[in-house]
Formats: sequence, structure tokens, C-alpha cells
Amino acid sequence: MLIFLEVFSINTLSIAALWGNVWPYLVAIFLFGIIIAIHEFGHFFFAKLFDVKVNEFALGMGPAILKKKVGETLYALRLFPIGGFVSMEGEDEESDDDRAFNKKKPYQRFIIVAAGAILNLILGVVVVAVCLSMQNLVGTRTIHSFDKNAISCDYGLKPGDEIVKINDTPIYSSRGIGFNMVRDTDNKLNITVIRNGKKIELKDVQFRQFELDGKLYVEQDFIIVGEEHTIFNVIKNSVLDSASIVQMVRLSLVDLCTGKYGMKDVSGPIGTISAIADSTAQGVTVKDKLFTALTLLSYITINVGVFNLLPVPALDGGRLFFIFIEMIRRKPINPKKEGIIHTVGLVLLLLFMLVISISDIFKVF
Repeated sequence: MLIFLEVFSINTLSIAALWGNVWPYLVAIFLFGIIIAIHEFGHFFFAKLFDVKVNEFALGMGPAILKKKVGETLYALRLFPIGGFVSMEGEDEESDDDRAFNKKKPYQRFIIVAAGAILNLILGVVVVAVCLSMQNLVGTRTIHSFDKNAISCDYGLKPGDEIVKINDTPIYSSRGIGFNMVRDTDNKLNITVIRNGKKIELKDVQFRQFELDGKLYVEQDFIIVGEEHTIFNVIKNSVLDSASIVQMVRLSLVDLCTGKYGMKDVSGPIGTISAIADSTAQGVTVKDKLFTALTLLSYITINVGVFNLLPVPALDGGRLFFIFIEMIRRKPINPKKEGIIHTVGLVLLLLFMLVISISDIFKVF
């Protein structure tokens, strides 16, 4: 009996340890699945609204592990949780079906294609609002006080200053302050503040710096004013915070294209899931874990929304670009030529994703 109990105890501990390692990844896959599902539902909902024949609605990629046909549409859950798709009649080929995607008016096709990314952005705003509600106070752009060893106060910053620009980049919310400070490379920041109702420009403001991976970064050495929660400031700041995240995505893409960041700084679905899992596991309380997971969810869903709206072939933004040109010309672009462009874009995108996925795997393991 003693041996049995001891073995049972060891097995229980092993299962508990295994579960402790696995559950963050299950949570990460679930959250990433929400982002995919919301995106694809946007396409699906407006396709149905405009009476487009939908052949398949799929979450995940690769072979189907669950599938069921309801009416004319096949609903499928596929093996790899790295994407999804809505297959519409006449989307990538000519079709004589009156309900085909290619038979619909340009504005209807534009809405259908844009809906996925727009719902990702809306989800981001909602999740940001939830995160703000979970915080003790709602952050502002106004300086409350300075750290003990702060030096920025020696260069003109004062308590009560409301920061509205850093290096000519607009600051929408407290979230944008730290990000735009970290982007600075010479520790001489031009900061525009509102002081006593007047706009003042401070030149070459310097801060303490910290080192990370051999690089020096500017460190925020002041504390911002926090406000008590109200319905108004939560709604207002959820929009402004989301605008700050959109700005982060845009500036990060600029930095990537200009060589400031390398491929090692880019993550795909595998790296994203791993990052969510790692961050979620580090929380002390359930509330901490939930807050961290939701914060990452807001960043990623807004990132997905912005990225998909880029005018790149094979992405939603590429399709929107062609529809927009069609609306201006009042006649469609040659479907074969457009198809070739999207096919080439898709191949390049898949190759890029392959490289990123291999990079993610090396980072994880």
C-alpha cells in the first residue's frame, strides 16, 4: 500500500508538472484562435449579408480534424492553429454563379475583404478597454513626479507637463510615451508638452539609459498621473491606447524596412503563441495571468488587423487596393493579371512565413 501511494504521489506530481508546462500553450492557442476566428468571421458575416456563396469556413490550416457541412457551407477545424480562411465562390477564379464574389458590386467586395481586419481592430479596442478596467488607475500623458535619480527634469521637463509629441511623433496615450522613448537612438529627445495651457517645445532632453543585448535604450524616469476609472475615460483611453498600438505597429514596420531591426526581431504564429504562453505563465495570481494574456491579445489582434490592411499582394490590403483601383477606373482589372500578382505574392508570403517559423522554432528550442 505504501509503495502504491508513493507511486501514485509521484505520478500525480509528474502530471501536475506536465500540466503546468502545457496549460500556458493551450491558453495561447485559444487566444490566437480567437484572433483568427474574429478575422474570418468578419469576412464570413458580410459575405452572407451580401448573399455571396461561401463554400468553406475554416479555422486552422492543413488537414481537417473536424468538419461538418451545413447547407452550402463546409465548416472545418483544421490541424495547425496558424491561420484560417473563408472560401467564397468566384473569389480567386471566374464564376458564372449569380451569387459569386466576382459578381458582386465593388463596394460590397471591398466591405467583405476589409471586414476581417476591421473586426480585429475592434476586438483590440474592446480588449484594451477590459485591460484598462482591470488596472487600479487609468494612465494619462501628464507627468506626476520624477524618480529619485531622474535627469530629464534637468533638461526642462516639469511635473504637470502633458507630453503630446516625442521627436515630432504624436503621443496619443501613456502607452505611446515609453515606446517612442525607446525608439530614440542618441538620447537627445525633442519633446513637445502642454504647460499651463501653452505648447512648449523642449530640445535635446536626456534620460537615464539601460543596456539590453549590447544596445543602450532610453529609460523613462518619471511617473505619470493616473485617473480614477469612469466610463468616459475608459472608453476614451481604450481608443487612444489602441491608436498608440497602431502607431507602434506602423513604426515597427518602418524600423524593420529601414534595417533598424532584423529578422530575429520578427515573430510569426509559433513565436506569437510561445510569447503568449511565456508571459501568461509568469503571472503570480490568476488576475495577473489574465491581464498579461489580454494585454498581449490586444497587441496581437491590432497587429494582425494593421498588417492585413497593408497593400501587399495576397493580403486583404492587396485585394482592397485592386478593388479600389477598379472603383476609380469603373472597370475591373484583368482577372488573370490580378490572379498572377496575388499568386506570386502568396508564394513570397509563404516563403517569408516559412523563414519566420524556422526562426521561431530556433528561438523556442
